[in-house]
Parts: sequence; structure tokens; C-alpha cells
Amino acid sequence: MPDILLIGDSIRSPELRHEVQIEIGDPFLYAEVDGRRVAIVWSVEGDRIASVDPAIEIVPSETFSMADFLRDGVNLYDVAAFQAVRMVRSLGITSALVPSSFPLRAADELRSAGIEIVVDQRHFDDRRRVKSAAELEGVRVAQRAAEDGMAAIASALRRSETSAGGRVLAGEVLTCEGLQLLATEAFALRGCRGDDLIVARGAQAADGHDPGSGQVGNDDVVLCDIFPRHLASGCFADMTRTFRVGAPDETLSLWHAQCVEALELAVSMVRPGIEGSEMHRAVSAFFEDRGHPTQFSAPEGSVLRDGFYHGLGHGVGLEVHEAPGLGRFGHPLVAGDVIALEPGLYRHGWGGVRVEDLVLVTADACEVLTEYPYGLDP
Repeated sequence: MPDILLIGDSIRSPELRHEVQIEIGDPFLYAEVDGRRVAIVWSVEGDRIASVDPAIEIVPSETFSMADFLRDGVNLYDVAAFQAVRMVRSLGITSALVPSSFPLRAADELRSAGIEIVVDQRHFDDRRRVKSAAELEGVRVAQRAAEDGMAAIASALRRSETSAGGRVLAGEVLTCEGLQLLATEAFALRGCRGDDLIVARGAQAADGHDPGSGQVGNDDVVLCDIFPRHLASGCFADMTRTFRVGAPDETLSLWHAQCVEALELAVSMVRPGIEGSEMHRAVSAFFEDRGHPTQFSAPEGSVLRDGFYHGLGHGVGLEVHEAPGLGRFGHPLVAGDVIALEPGLYRHGWGGVRVEDLVLVTADACEVLTEYPYGLDP
């Protein structure tokens, strides 16, 4: 087996969080060499790591003196890279695989010192795709939190009333920001966080990443894409529902029904071995048959703002977007993958519809982890 080298923190690095299953905010070094799993880390953090994973050998970073750097006036911004060379040499590593997010400054210094650094992101993606029991449980808890957040949004929309300027709730203006806050409060009760979420109204719903802002209209569409993260495991969930308030809209109703049908088609295809790109093409063909443009029907190099303009989905775990891919480029699914499937239809300047479920790939098919209804009415 090749040696493995990671440098970073376990909050922003999913590769590190997969190996060291607690949040550590300061950068540290983790390596796998000659059957050893080693973390070179501040001793305080080492005690925390040992309490959750005694199999990781802890080497206190304080044992690597910096006195000569201070004496020689080494630039502050060079110290970490110089220390990385000392630490890696102490482990006897001469060549190691690293992810694409490996710090460039450290890589440059290690290579200058004669240590081979090989970037192989797929190796690290594949290590994380089959979820551990703790990670899968974290995904399940995060999904329940997502559903609680969605229910809180739906309840507020349902109880809201019309006014001269738009929707109000208990005499207060009902805004996308207020709905987002209701969702995050629900997340917290499940031990999750996630203030980076989408509650977009009207024309904002046509932009897949517009977080949403302003007062909900009296007759409006509200697209809610929420992805809380479970604090204990670091794992995400991801789900989307689209709600309508006020007067019915025939186009919205039709598009919503088509998106739900497309989602059902996608779920029916999930099994180990199927290519994510094959699923994306099948759903695109479904939409094209109903007159909607897709990435396959649009002229190459053109800007597609209407129809089904994005991929079918993505993996979910220690990142909200991770392998496997389910777009024009994809991976074969494997048992243990957790994937989000999110067909949508949009018209730039008008609005859009998306529905999204979280799915676990099993030995012969799948388990849908999302338990929230699809209805347009909140």
C-alpha cells in the first residue's frame, strides 16, 4: 500500500475528518506508513484523538523544536512548510499520496527535500464513498434535521396571511431570511448546523444557488434546498422541496409533477454498478420528451438558463457535494454510496421547481433516506 499524507484541519478537510473523527480547527499532520496510522499534532488535541480512536499513534508536535527557526529569523510563512519536512522525514516517508487540496507551500518544500508527492484525489474519494456505521448514522440524523427544518418552513408558509406588501406571519413580514432562521433553529435541536441554505422565492428560484431574500409574495413559489451538517460525525444531508402559496399556477403544477416523476425514475435506476452519467442522461431524455431543454439538447458551449440545466445529483457525506458524480461525467455507483437526486425545471426571470431526495445505495438497489412528502402545498 502507498504511504498516505494529509496536512490540514478536520473541519475543512473531509479527507482528514474521515480518518480523525473529531473537529480539530488548527492544521496538523496525519500519515499512514508501514501499517502505522500517525497524527503529529499539538498534545492537547492528541489526547482528544486518542479518546475516540486509540489506534492512531499520537506524536506531540511540540517535540519538533522551532528554536532554530526563531534564532535564524525564518519567515513566519515558511515555518509550517519547514516543519512539515522534518515531520515527514521523521516518519521515514519518501513518497506519499495526497489529495488535491494538499497545501501547495508544503508540497513545494517536501519536493525540494526529495520527497515525492503524488496527487491522487480519486484514491481519497474512494476511501470515503462507503460510509462507516458512524458516518451513516450521522447522515440519517442530519436528514431528520433537514426534514424538521423543512417542516418548520412549511408550517410558517401555511400559517402566513396575505397583506398589501406580501405574506405576513403573526403580524410580521414573512421573509426568506426568516424562513431560513426557522430551519436552522430546527437543525440545532438535532445536534446539527447549517446556515448556508436556500429558501428562494419567485424568480430567485430559477437560479440554483441563489440563497433567497426578501418578503414572500402573496402568490409565490418558494424553493427550499437545505443541507444541515451533523456536528458529532461531520456528515451532511441534502434535500429540496418546492412550495406554492396563494393562487395556483398551471405551469408550476405541471413542472412539479414532472420533477417528481423524474425523481421516481432516477430512484428506480439506483443499483450498484450503474453509471451516474447514465442516470443523468435518462432523466434528461425524460425532460426532453416533455419539451424541456437539457445539457444534451443545448448547443455545445451555449449558456443554458432554462429547462433542466444542471446535473442529476451528487454524493453526500463529509462534503455536501462529493463523489460519486451524477452528471455528464459520473462514477459507477457502489453499495454504501449516499447520493442526492435532484431533478429540476427552471425559467430564467420567472422561477423554478426542484425536488431532491437522499438515497443510500444497497447491495441490490437502494434505500430512500428522505421521508418528507412532495406536495406543492405547504
